[in-house]
Amino acid sequence: MDLDAYSAAHRDEWDELARLSARRRPDGAEADALIDRYQSGASQLSAMQATAGSSVQGDRLSLALSRARVQFTGAGTNVLSRVPAFFGNQLPAALYRVRWMSLAVAAGTILVAVLYALWALNTPGVLQSFGTEEMRRKLVDEDFVNYYSEHGMASFTALVWTNNAWLAAQCIAFGILGVYAPVLLFSNAQNLGLTAALMGSHGRIDVFFLYIAPHGQLELYSIFVAGAAGMMIFWSWIAPGPRTRVQALAEDGRAFITIAIGLALSLLASGIIEGVVTRQAWPWPIKIGIGTVALAGFLVYQWVIGGRAFRAGETGDLDEIEAGSRRIVAG
Repeated sequence: MDLDAYSAAHRDEWDELARLSARRRPDGAEADALIDRYQSGASQLSAMQATAGSSVQGDRLSLALSRARVQFTGAGTNVLSRVPAFFGNQLPAALYRVRWMSLAVAAGTILVAVLYALWALNTPGVLQSFGTEEMRRKLVDEDFVNYYSEHGMASFTALVWTNNAWLAAQCIAFGILGVYAPVLLFSNAQNLGLTAALMGSHGRIDVFFLYIAPHGQLELYSIFVAGAAGMMIFWSWIAPGPRTRVQALAEDGRAFITIAIGLALSLLASGIIEGVVTRQAWPWPIKIGIGTVALAGFLVYQWVIGGRAFRAGETGDLDEIEAGSRRIVAG
């Protein structure tokens, strides 16, 4: 297809579509003409995309069609009607796209935590820098365990949930900077390693893992996913592939920012486990088993449901009508 010739042949129709879509109060005849032009324009856009793929002419027509759709529908798609599609396709597909980076972040965090723990245990003076011996003994014997029960269940759950959800949102939103997510993840790994070393130096490493395991499985993996999403947003404009940098950043930014909503829910679940389950006098296999089931559910959602949505063509980005033109073009 010769796009220039095709555009010249239909330019009058597209100009009329743009003119009619700009009218604030079209009369009956204009409304009918707008619908006719919208239908023919949609067919023409489909033919252009099937033949030539993405093009400036197609983006300009797509923008006119988006405006026309808003004109004769009066509003976008009902938000509530989008909920099943969002949780059934868009969100899991976005999570699926960051699956390998999530595992890489998890491996990197574990490695850093282990190295810091070994360094603290084998380097004289490191653990001694954390206050007096009495303070360290109190932290190990009392504070670490009492932390999970010194507040009411509801208030403690809300506290850890809002804190973790805020950290996850920052990882994703500021991921474009390139350094924010890695620094936050490194700091988290460092704290884990040093705390484990402090507990281990007093023969309480079993207590450390027992109290971390119920909620920590889902909580930590959710933070890993947040870091992965943030770093992939950064990478989208470093290595955009065949897309322009602006186009890659816009598409991946829209897709991966939705992960923050999913992580707010997963971190709510981990917060409930931390605030309610951990303090219970239940056998540890039951409490840890609840955390394992929660993590398994998240992984099934990410890898199985997300994989199915991704293979069906979902990327996590908004659809063409909702997102509008993929490039900046003259109106």
